[in-house]
Amino acid sequence: MPRSVNAVASRARRKKIMKQARGFFGRRKNVWTVAKNAVEKAMQYAYRGRKEKKRNFRSLWITRINAGCREHGVSYSKFMGDLKRNNIELNRKVLADLAMNHPEAFKAVVDQVK
Repeated sequence: MPRSVNAVASRARRKKIMKQARGFFGRRKNVWTVAKNAVEKAMQYAYRGRKEKKRNFRSLWITRINAGCREHGVSYSKFMGDLKRNNIELNRKVLADLAMNHPEAFKAVVDQVK
């Protein structure tokens, strides 16, 4: 009895990886074993990057809030502590947007906290 190999599925599997490797440089885009390794590594970087992006944005927001606070003579940590104490539930993303784009609104928040 002849050997059955399901070439359709294996070709589709290779084709999927090769499609993901488009745009890579050199052999990474057209040699199967090199492309497979490159795509696997790229997927690991992408997974890690999605987690890093959240950390990076949070630190950016903190930097912006801190800059806005210091214009009004308050440190970031004191400002955030007072926000919690006064039950003002604005998250860092919103506060950073206020500090950057709506300074008068941010000043109102700082004044309310003081």
